[in-house]
Amino acid sequence: MAQSSGAELALLLLGGFHSMVDEVNVELAKRGHEGVRPVHEFALRAVDAGADTASELGRRLSVTKQAAAQTIAALEEFGYVDREPDPGDARRKRVRVTPRGHELMAIGGALFDDVRSRWAARIGDEQLKTLESHLAQLTERRSFTAEDLRD
Repeated sequence: MAQSSGAELALLLLGGFHSMVDEVNVELAKRGHEGVRPVHEFALRAVDAGADTASELGRRLSVTKQAAAQTIAALEEFGYVDREPDPGDARRKRVRVTPRGHELMAIGGALFDDVRSRWAARIGDEQLKTLESHLAQLTERRSFTAEDLRD
């Protein structure tokens, strides 16, 4: 078997990500959550963990404050977040996840678990765990987990 190139590996990893996301997005749309992108769920999880301003959300997602503000605006338009007055500073608004946003996170998480289960059935659970372990090791400095959103 010929050795793959780095570009081929990158495309396989990207393809795996898109395969999972595309499958989940189709199901989310069927359940009333059309137009959701992965960044929306990442942002919701960060907001739920305390990133309640555009500045804080930007820091946790490693994006600009402007990009975070655009994401918050999109989430607000979808009904996944709303803004409430900051009890410590009446000039500021804090972002909070709405019940609809919590629903999206729960459904999205379950759908990703379903995809993972189907992948495990195709290649074997131990093989998938090994793949996950290797990817975690290789991406140690770039890993993005729910725990990272709380930092």
